[in-house]
Amino acid sequence: MEGSSPVIDGAFWVTSASILTLLVLSAYFSGSETALTAASRGKLRAQAEKGSKGAAKALEITEDNERLIGSVLLGNNLVNILAASLATAMFTRLFGESGVALATLIMTLLVLIFAEVLPKTYAITNSETAASRTAPIIVYVIKVFAPIVAMVRWLVRGVLSLFGVKIDPDSHILAVREEIAGALYLGHSEGVVEKEDRDRILGALDLGERAVEEIMLHRSQIEMIDAESDPEAILRQCLKSNHTRLPVYRNDPDNIIGVVHAKDLLRAMHKLVTGPNASLDALDRFDVCSVARKPYFVPETTTLDDQMRQFLRMRSHFALVVDEYGTLEGLITLEDILEEIVGEITDEFDDDEELPVEQTTDNNFLVDGAMTIRDLNRATDWTLPDEEANTIAGLVIHEAQIIPVVGQVFSFHGFRFEVVEVKDNRITRLKIRPL
Repeated sequence: MEGSSPVIDGAFWVTSASILTLLVLSAYFSGSETALTAASRGKLRAQAEKGSKGAAKALEITEDNERLIGSVLLGNNLVNILAASLATAMFTRLFGESGVALATLIMTLLVLIFAEVLPKTYAITNSETAASRTAPIIVYVIKVFAPIVAMVRWLVRGVLSLFGVKIDPDSHILAVREEIAGALYLGHSEGVVEKEDRDRILGALDLGERAVEEIMLHRSQIEMIDAESDPEAILRQCLKSNHTRLPVYRNDPDNIIGVVHAKDLLRAMHKLVTGPNASLDALDRFDVCSVARKPYFVPETTTLDDQMRQFLRMRSHFALVVDEYGTLEGLITLEDILEEIVGEITDEFDDDEELPVEQTTDNNFLVDGAMTIRDLNRATDWTLPDEEANTIAGLVIHEAQIIPVVGQVFSFHGFRFEVVEVKDNRITRLKIRPL
C-alpha cells in the first residue's frame, strides 16, 4: 500500500483531469469542423434572416473554408498530441516501459470513440444546429491561430503549386448549380423528389446556358402573311390559324415587315364593315401593314434567360430569330421558354397531334425526328449528347454523316436507331431502343 501511494498521488489526478479536458476539447474541435463544413449554407442563411446570430456567424466563417479548416485542425491536433503525451508519461510512471504501448492503445480508443466518431456523428445529424452553436466560439479560435494558419496556408499553396494544383476560393460558389442538380437526381433516385418537380427546377436552372436557336420554331414551319394578298384571304388565313400573331412579309419571306396580331386585324376590319363609313370597297382597300406592329428581331445566340427578361421588360411574347447575317432562322415566344420549365403547354385551339415519344410493347420508342435531344432525355431519363445537334434527327445525321433512307439502322451512344419515316431529306420518325 505504501509503495503504490507515491505513484497514484495528486499529480496522477491532475494529469487524468487534464487528459479528460483535452479529450473534451478534441471532441469539440472535431464536431465543429464536421458541423461547419456539412451545414447547408441555404438553411443557415434562412436561420440568419430569422435573427439567429449563431447562424450568421457560421455563414461568416464558412466564407473562407481554408482558414476555418486550418484553424480547427490546428487546435484539434494540438489537444490530441498533448493528451497522448500526458497519457504516455502517466502510464510510463505507473507501468514502466510497457506503459507506452498501453497508453497508445487506450488513447486510440478514447480519441476514436469520444473525440471523433461520437461528436462527428452528432454534428452530421444536426449540422445546422451544431454549426450555429459552435460558430461564436470558433470565431475566437480562428483569430488566435490566424498567424500560424496564414503561414501554413502559404506553405500548402506553395507545395500544391509545384504539382500544378490551383486553389480557387470561389469554387464553392460556382458549384452551387451542380450541387442542386446532384441533390435533385439523388432525391429522384430515392423516391423523395418527383420526376416532374426535378425537371421543372433543372429546366429553370438551364435557361442561362441554352440559346434560343435550340428551342425556336424553324422558319420552314412558320405561318406567314403575304402583304400583297387580298384582305379576304388574309382574314381567312388568320381565322384558320391556331396562332394569334403572324409575321407579315413582302415579296420575299426573308423580308419581314411586321407582325399582325389577330385582335388588331379583327378590330380594324370590323370597324371598316360596321363603322360610320362602312363599305365593302373600304374592306377591299384594306392594307394589312396599317395594323402590323414593328417586328422584333433577336440573335440566335441569345440565352433563354436573357430572352425571357427581354420579353417581360418589353411586354412582348413574340420574337423573330436571325443569324449573324440577318437571315431569318425561326421564331420564339415566351410560351416556348416557359415550356422548357413546366413542360408542354396546350390549349383548346392546339391540334391533337401524336405524341413525340411513344413506347411500344417491344421496349422500342417511336420518336418524332424534330424532337429536341434535351426533351427526349427529360422524357426518358436518357443521356444522349446534345453538343453537336439540337434534334434527335440531327444527331442521327451527324453520327451517320449521310442522309439516311427508310429502314437504315445505326448504333451509337449505347442506342439503336432505326429510320422509320423520311420526308424531303428530313428524318421525321425514328425507332430507338437502348442496347
